[in-house]
Amino acid sequence: MSKFIVGVDVGGTSVKIGTFDLNGKIIEKWEIPTVGKTVLPDVAASIKAHFNEEHPEADCTGIGIDVPGPVKDGGIVLECVNLGWAMTDVKGKMEELTGIKTLVVNDANAAALGEAWQGGGMDSDSMVMITLGTGVGGGVIVDGKVVEGATGAGGEIGHILVEPAETVNCNCGKKGCLEQYASATGIVRLAKKGLATGKYTSLLSDIDDFSAKDVLDAAKKSDPLGEWVLDRAGYYLAIACSHIAQTIDPAVFVIGGGVSKAGPVLLTAITKYYDSFVMNSLRGKEFRLASLGNDAGIYGAAALWVRK
Repeated sequence: MSKFIVGVDVGGTSVKIGTFDLNGKIIEKWEIPTVGKTVLPDVAASIKAHFNEEHPEADCTGIGIDVPGPVKDGGIVLECVNLGWAMTDVKGKMEELTGIKTLVVNDANAAALGEAWQGGGMDSDSMVMITLGTGVGGGVIVDGKVVEGATGAGGEIGHILVEPAETVNCNCGKKGCLEQYASATGIVRLAKKGLATGKYTSLLSDIDDFSAKDVLDAAKKSDPLGEWVLDRAGYYLAIACSHIAQTIDPAVFVIGGGVSKAGPVLLTAITKYYDSFVMNSLRGKEFRLASLGNDAGIYGAAALWVRK
């Protein structure tokens, strides 16, 4: 028998749970539905049900859990709107329910930790993860530690100002955020804006309700509108990455989320501009694609114990 760790990724519709050995090899993974008010008791019961002779409770080093909200003071979640939580002592509650020591992290930071441990940034203790999905999230790791900030809101990369001339509000309340241009919704918004100008012919004109994937697929086919949108998304991502680099000088940027499935063309769009936005010593940074997909959260939650 050998020691193992449990990683838990709490999402809006499902909770992913995995067990790992201390070297990062996944032993088992499964999912349960997310029920906001009872999610922690449900998670605790599910973990206990998966202990067995080969992996008994006594060999569990600890539980790591990520949640979709700011985390501070060693495991207190300030708010999780998607789960209907007010301030919750997740660490204390899980330890009470399971009898096993628990560490807690924000979900975006967990994804960054997972990629740093076993994914796109696994050979670096200083990296920045940028997740391009419906919104833009991120996680910052310096010297192997997540930068959480004073209120647990560190790594809110999606709301870095990249376009001061923007007139439309972001969901956060201000204007010109990276999320408005590089998220899946932002890419669709840019494409619709480009179509409305009448300056571009496009395959997208024949699709009633196109997606970000449609836009990026069009770019790969040398579609003029698709290429323009990809260029603009890369430009704004390069601006955001330049600000981050000037502040913390990471070794590598890892790009994940659904939009990153566009592949190397997305990295090329970023690096086209990045070097011109930073001082000489910060040029030539490495940009990589994330590799863990939807499992990044459980890897990162488990990694809390390895890094501890």
